[in-house]
Amino acid sequence: MDEHLETSRYAIKTLEKALRIYTPSLSEKALADFLADRCDDLGFRDIHQDEAGNIIATKGSGEPKIMLCGHMDVVPGKIKVRREGDMLHGRGASDAKAPLIAMLFAAASIKENQGTVTFVGAVDEEGNATGIKTLKKNKPDIDYAIFGEPSSIQKITIAYKGRLAINLRVNVKDSAHASAPWLAKNAIEETSSVVTELKNSLEGGQEERSKGMMLTATLTEIGGGTSHNVTPIECDATLDIRIPVDMNCNNIEEKITRIINEISVKREIEVLYSVIDQTEPFEAEHNSPLVRAMTLAVLDVEKKRPMLIRKTGTGDMNEIGNELKIPVITYGPGDPHEAHTTDEKVSIDEFVKGIEILKKSLHHLKRLHDRKK
Repeated sequence: MDEHLETSRYAIKTLEKALRIYTPSLSEKALADFLADRCDDLGFRDIHQDEAGNIIATKGSGEPKIMLCGHMDVVPGKIKVRREGDMLHGRGASDAKAPLIAMLFAAASIKENQGTVTFVGAVDEEGNATGIKTLKKNKPDIDYAIFGEPSSIQKITIAYKGRLAINLRVNVKDSAHASAPWLAKNAIEETSSVVTELKNSLEGGQEERSKGMMLTATLTEIGGGTSHNVTPIECDATLDIRIPVDMNCNNIEEKITRIINEISVKREIEVLYSVIDQTEPFEAEHNSPLVRAMTLAVLDVEKKRPMLIRKTGTGDMNEIGNELKIPVITYGPGDPHEAHTTDEKVSIDEFVKGIEILKKSLHHLKRLHDRKK
């Protein structure tokens, strides 16, 4: 039987089995054990699980050193695993077991002296990212990284926005009976005004920018008040601010501090803020060997040039790319709009092509990396 066909069938069976193992965040052990067995069958070495539960295995030798990292966990909600024509249904089919298994089989194709590939199945990506945080802490010795997320096979994600999540606390110093609201300022109403003014100041002047290059400030939580008949003295609000790649968290924090100080004086209220979460934006160099290798691989298989995209979210590549200062992209078979849906599915044809593209990208990367030296 044709070796390519045999590998494709084995890969599809492996994906089907992976989908039958239900893996909500921090319940990935059974899949990690299954992948360890598959890695052994496929000739990987140094197969182990780290302190977070990530499965890690190595294939090949020499330069370049590249990490292929997908996540094992899924959002809650079981879906019956089944094949209907070209579509394979199951929780995680698109997000992100198809990219994960595609990476496994692409890594398995690497032979000695073709480069060193570290395959990682990470835990808790849908939760608190303990898997990627552990990887980052252990500072893997790599030159490049690809993260497995559904992008559709003709799109390569080269950038993610940064994120600044802040808690605002507004205090109006006094309260009043609800029947005489004119006697005190209302902390909830004041918070609404503060958020609107802050949002408008941060988001202003971006009419010419694309969505991928826009700063956005979104009110996600608000709470205040102690009783139905007392005007609130204090109110808390959370803002989720997404920062494009030509800005950084420090500059935005400085701007927030200045705006909030101005608002406090003008409205005669106390406004404090604290940072809950901070992640810098990241973009891979368009001309890096990694982006060029993946572009050539898509051209080889699809006969058309891929689209390089900037995503509006924040991803694992922010953490590794900024920490290690290396080229990082996100790529994988699957429709991103299928992620987290009630009948999640992936095209089997796209999954198989995804393996082929990832394989070819590794070979192109070896050539381009060696040429760069």
